[in-house]
Amino acid sequence: MQLQISRVLDMSRCSRKGVRDFIKVKVASRKLSYKMAFYSLLLLTFVLRFVFVLTAMDAIEGENDCSSLGCVGKRLGPRMFGRKLEPTKVPEEIYRVLKEAQIEIPRFGSDAPQSLEEFLQEMRSNKSDVQTFALRLKAMVMLLEQKTRTAKIQEFLYRHVASSSIPKSLNCLSLRLAAEHSTNAAARAPLPRPELVPFLVDNARRHFVLASDNVLAAWVAAASVVRNAMLPGTVVLHVITDRQSYASMQAWFALHPLDPAVVEIRAVQHFDWFARGRVPVLEAMERDREARSQFRGGSAAIVASESERPVVVAAKLQALSPKYYSLMNHIRIYLPELFPSLRKVVFLDDDVVVQADLSPLWEIDLQGKVNGAVETCSGEDKFVMSKRLKNYLNFSHPLISEAFDPEECAWAYGMNVFDLEQWRKTNIRETYHDWLQKNLESELSLWQLGTLPPGLIAFRGHVHVLDPYWHMLGLGYQENTSRTEAEKAAVVHFNGRAKPWLDIAFPQLRALWTQHIDFSDRFIKACNIRP
Repeated sequence: MQLQISRVLDMSRCSRKGVRDFIKVKVASRKLSYKMAFYSLLLLTFVLRFVFVLTAMDAIEGENDCSSLGCVGKRLGPRMFGRKLEPTKVPEEIYRVLKEAQIEIPRFGSDAPQSLEEFLQEMRSNKSDVQTFALRLKAMVMLLEQKTRTAKIQEFLYRHVASSSIPKSLNCLSLRLAAEHSTNAAARAPLPRPELVPFLVDNARRHFVLASDNVLAAWVAAASVVRNAMLPGTVVLHVITDRQSYASMQAWFALHPLDPAVVEIRAVQHFDWFARGRVPVLEAMERDREARSQFRGGSAAIVASESERPVVVAAKLQALSPKYYSLMNHIRIYLPELFPSLRKVVFLDDDVVVQADLSPLWEIDLQGKVNGAVETCSGEDKFVMSKRLKNYLNFSHPLISEAFDPEECAWAYGMNVFDLEQWRKTNIRETYHDWLQKNLESELSLWQLGTLPPGLIAFRGHVHVLDPYWHMLGLGYQENTSRTEAEKAAVVHFNGRAKPWLDIAFPQLRALWTQHIDFSDRFIKACNIRP
């Protein structure tokens, strides 16, 4: 349809001759009726008056107030004239009340809104002003924060209890194996067999060291090494345990041989030099245990604190874990003395699973360094691979802040290549003991967790960085890692509370560990250990 206006509107002529003389509208080949033109002008006049009213109401009501009709003006007016609609700013009154208003922290059962839906319903029904809106909003948020904090702390406490206690099934396994050791000669068979003893000091072989008091965990780590080795006959496994676990560990590995690998089972007391007077860490461990029990007040005192953030509560609970009092956690600092004839070893924690042949680790040139380890500050995962010294050491303490850089990259224990020849040329062990002593004198304020912090200090300057492929961390404290991703790593590490032998383990990751256990074994079945 083509619209043509033949003559220009002239108001002077309009008064004399009327509309008929100066408006001629042609639609295609015929004229538009005067009646339609009249209604068009009438509609245009109404629209212009409507826009005028909306604009006036917008100006009168102001910037923040908005009635139903005025809101239409604010939104429709700018669009009709081609302007973009600017977002409404939050009134400064809300910021002021949220920041300055002092209200009592809401408790459970208070009249504070319990949810967003309840809050909105209350605001609409009462037609509250801005100040009341902000106060009720603050009360609701504080109440929800309190609920969230309580729930998180309860979760941390339950995980602490679950990870600190020995599961009934594992305790059963240890007792049955100890009984087997006392009654079955085969369970007491020497490991290794006499003809294989020379291989224990043969540097042409691949030597692995595990320190553990957990029979099943040590078995999975050892078995996964042998089953993934291209030349299992070159593998020598040195399993170190404590006095209480020795009989059970000996019985299990004697009755479940890992041929053709060579396996040695030794308790700490079997090392002649490992006596109280010659091992400073033993005294430090006893003093550390006493200091922690007095300083922290136990899990009940930690959870009862209302001022600590949940992450701090979690760290303190984790520091109470019995594993941090275990000599098995400190044993690695004595590897050069434990194995004086060896030149290089790979040390494995008992919560790892090996998924590839590790023999290439012996071919890596450590470039004169002592410790080959994977760095934990170069990955995208903020929970696992973003750790620096500031994550482990207390830089508010002058002893730490004056000696170290908080942004210095950290590295991981759990799968480490140690050059024992280079180690013997250093003062790493003395540095380790010295900082343990400083931490005790500082009332355990230099760091909170385990052996990694003093290890980061003692091995500082002696670490050669390995490719991350060799060691994947975090499978015991975050479930973001998929099984597909984990299967790509040579070694996966269940560091954290969710150990794979506990019920709190992440199901999709636990299968990486359970695949190395024969659940038809008579000891496993008798103790009701399930996949």
